[in-house]
Parts: sequence; C-alpha cells; structure tokens
Amino acid sequence: MGKINVFLLYLLAPFIALFLVGYDFQEDSKKLELPMEFVGEQMDTLYSEIEKLERKVDDLGMIIDRQTEVFNVQDEQIAHLSESSSSHKELSDDIYEKKILDMLGPATENYRSDRVEIKIFPLAELGYRGYIAKVKLFDPKAFKVVLGKDRLGELETISSAAKRKNAILAINGGGFYTEKRSGTPYAQMIGNTVIDGMLVEPFNGYPGDLFFAGINKSGQVIGTVPKTESDLMELQPYQGTSFIPVLLQRGKKVEIPEKWKKTNQPRTIIGKYANDDLIMIVIDGRQGNWSVGVTLELLQDKLLALGVKEAYNLDGGGSSAMYYDGKLLNRPSDGKERPVANHIVILP
Repeated sequence: MGKINVFLLYLLAPFIALFLVGYDFQEDSKKLELPMEFVGEQMDTLYSEIEKLERKVDDLGMIIDRQTEVFNVQDEQIAHLSESSSSHKELSDDIYEKKILDMLGPATENYRSDRVEIKIFPLAELGYRGYIAKVKLFDPKAFKVVLGKDRLGELETISSAAKRKNAILAINGGGFYTEKRSGTPYAQMIGNTVIDGMLVEPFNGYPGDLFFAGINKSGQVIGTVPKTESDLMELQPYQGTSFIPVLLQRGKKVEIPEKWKKTNQPRTIIGKYANDDLIMIVIDGRQGNWSVGVTLELLQDKLLALGVKEAYNLDGGGSSAMYYDGKLLNRPSDGKERPVANHIVILP
C-alpha cells in the first residue's frame, strides 16, 4: 500500500502544481480587477470627448466651406475690378491720345505694324517750319541708335543709314566733332552713346553738362546729365546718345544756358508724352524764304503747348534731318544732307 501511495503521489504531482499555480494567478488577477462603476464613468467621459471632437470637426468644415465661398467671391470681385481697371485705363489712354492728336492736328502720314505706330505731322509756325513724328513703341527693339556705317569714327547721311537698316523713320542723333587721327578724318561723338544696352566707348563725363537721352529696355524715354557711369547705368539704358541742353523735365522748363537761348537755328528734338509715346521733331532753319529756325526758349513754349513732358535738344544746324518711308521730309540748311556720326532709326 505504501508503494502505491507514493506512486499515486508522483502521478498526481504535475496536476497538483498546475492547480496551485492557477489558484495563485486567480488570486493575483482579482487584484487587477477594476470596479465596473469606474470603467463605466471613464467610457462615458471618452464618448463625450469624442462627440465634442466630432462637433468641432463639423464646425471646422463649415468654417472652411464658408471661407472657400468668401475666397471665391473675392476672386470674382478682383477679376471684375481688374477688368474694370483695364477698361478704365483704355478709356483714359484713348482720351489722352485724342487730346494729343487735337493739339498736333491732322496727320499727313500714318504707319502701323505689330512693333510700332508712327504718325507724321507738319509743323508751321511764324518764322519756322518742320515735321513732328509721334511714335508708339510696341516693341522697344524697333528703336535703334546706329553708328555711321556701323563703325566708330565714320560719318553717314540719315537717308543712307535708314535705307541700309531698312528703317521706316530716322532722325540725326547726338553731337560730334571731326579730327584727324593718323592723318585720317575721325568723327568723335561727344558725351556717351549706348547701343543694345552697352556703352560703345568708355564713359565720358566731359564737360559735365551733356545729357544722355534715349530709351530703356521697356521702350520708355529716359534722360539724365550723368556725372558718372553709375549715374547713367542706373537708368538701364538700351539705346541713346548725347548732346545739350535738356529742355523739359516733368512737364516743366529747364533753365537753358545763356549762350543757347536766343539764337534761331535748325533743331532736332526727342521727347515723350505722359503715356510714353515718343515725339521726334526736326525744324528747318537758316533759310529766310522757308524757315529761319527757332530759339530754344520759343521751342520750350511750343513743346509745352503740344503737351510734351520730357524733351532733349539733339544735334541741330546742318545736321538736322528727318527721313520717312523712303524719302527725306525736311530741307537741311546745307542744301543737302550732312553726314553725321550717329542716327536714331525706327524699324518697321
């Protein structure tokens, strides 16, 4: 019997151990149990927070929807204002254009392409005659400064340069003088000349009162009396040349040096209107039976009467000439065209 009891004890030992472990685990797990009331309260709180979050998300969605509607309305208003602004600008431009044309009178010549619009007007005042060209630049590249024969030191007539470049309109440009270099005539331009955005010669500030006038890359007329190269380059010049004096700035007369005031001479002028239209004027002189010329003081008054805002006096005298559509319009004082160092041409 004793051996059997021992044998049974060994046989039941694993089950007894399993029972004891299970009993201990059951006792320990009771310690981990949470009161059901506590769990219920926590679940209620969680559900409440979730509902609040859902309401906030819904509210945010409504706000976003309303904001989107507001933005859409604002976009429509901005588009409408933009269209209205463009319409008003076009109307304003049309009114200003009509005002200019009323002052200039009937055009005798008209030209228009996708690059430029040109209108030619005769100028006939007491004692002097000439021509006015009003130019709208749609493409600034239609405006060019051209060297005589495309080389420094060379001279060429306006008609020759215009035909060579296939220009529709041309006038003489800045001042120059001739000298001998190694026994050969050389045309030295005064001041500064810019072609395609580059100074063609080193900056020259002498004698200190010469202006630079031309256009920038946007086709706007620019002008200054530069003391340094930086003064000039701040204007971002694209094409331009130099002479003396400045006649008008911001629609007001600029004081003219005494030596330039009272003499009647042939003149060449470049300037602009408030809408950036170019104005080019050539006035004949030294021909009593045709035109004696004009003083710069009287010319200032005439320019103001025409509504011009900026104006610069280019090389005049025998150099003054205007070419249009294959022919010379004016009567140069030398009886023929004078070859000059640079020209301003308008391409078709």
